[in-house]
Amino acid sequence: MADQVGVPEAKVALSTASVYPENTAAAFEMAARLGYDGVEVMVWTDPVSQDLDTLNRLSDQHGMPVLAVHAPCLLITQRVWGTDPWRKLLRARDAAARLGADTVVVHPPFRWQRAYARDFVSGIRRLTGEADIRFAVENMYPWRYRDREMLAYAPAWDPTEEDFPHYTLDLSHAATSRSDALAMADRMGDRLGHVHIADGTGSGKDEHLVPGRGSQPCGALLERLAATGYRGHVVVEVNTRRAMSSAARQADLAEALAFTRLHLAPTSPNAPAAPATGPTGDPTVNGEAW
Repeated sequence: MADQVGVPEAKVALSTASVYPENTAAAFEMAARLGYDGVEVMVWTDPVSQDLDTLNRLSDQHGMPVLAVHAPCLLITQRVWGTDPWRKLLRARDAAARLGADTVVVHPPFRWQRAYARDFVSGIRRLTGEADIRFAVENMYPWRYRDREMLAYAPAWDPTEEDFPHYTLDLSHAATSRSDALAMADRMGDRLGHVHIADGTGSGKDEHLVPGRGSQPCGALLERLAATGYRGHVVVEVNTRRAMSSAARQADLAEALAFTRLHLAPTSPNAPAAPATGPTGDPTVNGEAW
């Protein structure tokens, strides 16, 4: 197989959010045990996720580099690192620099953050130009309740409507917004520098399923990245809250890693034909998506 399957240029990381309700320290341990290339630190209410000295110790202890920092821009993290959104991004940039990461993941502002939203596009460009840290703006989705839809983000939940230097593509969010993830990747072009790999069914909920368990073209996107020599990070960001045990959670994360590595590995022209695929581009076993 050595002459048939190459080593991907992209590194596959585990988001620390993927082990919730276990903590940030557990994420480093699981990532190392399962063979991930590194972690993305979700800065949230867990004190360890905010403590750079502890994060550096965990990284050294487990041999797991921090590849990216997710800024605290969720609803539940509105008071983490203060309430000024620009100060949060500066702290996230400083954290990335101290931890050796090259990417800060950031969501578009909420519409009620009017001053922040008004200056967001120019501000992200300015921050990107001030340091060797990429601010990769992530695609989000409209909020839905029954038959109503609310546009909660500004300038838009789709960051490709604006001219950002770098983008994060999240496939679970693409499912929630009922967007064509491959078309969105095309619009991002060579500014696609970060991927959150997860699946979804388009139900309107942000599901973050293990890739291959939903309807998103997870396999097709990864294969496209491999074919184009993508060198950014691919981060497994899945929801394992319903796992009945830590062992079950690790099994989900191992499956997500295997799926990602399988589809991300570039193949030589002499490689055997790929397995049969389902409508989402994912390999099938007895007709079941794998």
